[in-house]
Amino acid sequence: MNAVVVENVGKIFTVARRGTVTALEDISLVVAPGEFVSLIGPSGCGKSTLLRLIADLDQPTTGAVTVFGKTARQARIDQNYGIAFQQAGLLAWRTVAQNIELPLELHKVAKPVRRARVAELLELVGLTEFADRYPEQLSGGMQQRVAIARSLAESPGLLLMDEPFGALDEMTRERMQNELVRIRKETGAAVVFVTHSIPEAVFLSDRVVVMSPRPGRIRDIVAVDLGGTDVRDENLREATGFFATVSAVREALHGTPVDAVRGVENR
Repeated sequence: MNAVVVENVGKIFTVARRGTVTALEDISLVVAPGEFVSLIGPSGCGKSTLLRLIADLDQPTTGAVTVFGKTARQARIDQNYGIAFQQAGLLAWRTVAQNIELPLELHKVAKPVRRARVAELLELVGLTEFADRYPEQLSGGMQQRVAIARSLAESPGLLLMDEPFGALDEMTRERMQNELVRIRKETGAAVVFVTHSIPEAVFLSDRVVVMSPRPGRIRDIVAVDLGGTDVRDENLREATGFFATVSAVREALHGTPVDAVRGVENR
């Protein structure tokens, strides 16, 4: 069963004094279990809107979204996905462990089970020794690791991420990308990831979905044939194939079909 199926989805917003704005038009996309798919495109193209529709934080005007065969609403109720945003959104008065524990607490999971799960997640994101710290005592990258751990609290099969590393400096961002590769490998979760960074999308993804300016449509889908999570390391960033794929995504953003780009490269 596919992790996400988006079928002929459109989204129209009503805007005061401006009538309506078509954010998305005729979007169809399938995300397989365990697959990492990035959404990239110009500002205002509807990347975050599409993510919100998958998360049932908004509803499509036309078409349908299913998550693991369920409606997006039912998947949200059943906690089939976790979600992380650009801002970590941690509660300042709760410790790292308590922030991670929050979803389990809200769903009335027994305290011993909660504590055991939090210990697992702290180890997963490398923050065991910071369990009793408060958000203000953490760096930006560490706060995002807490947010990712919290999104994984209920062992979802899908992780939705809206520019989670966008506010980080470049060095921290690359470290967090490496961490996400490791976390994905260990959890097996599918990921839908919104980003403005072409190298980030290529480094992390199995496929990069390139969207057009508003109204957002899928302009192209670039397959990233660079190997699995075992080879997604610092060496990959210097590989010829990595740079070729970055170029293919960049050209797709400018409207050049990916097959045409590859044809030129192979001459």
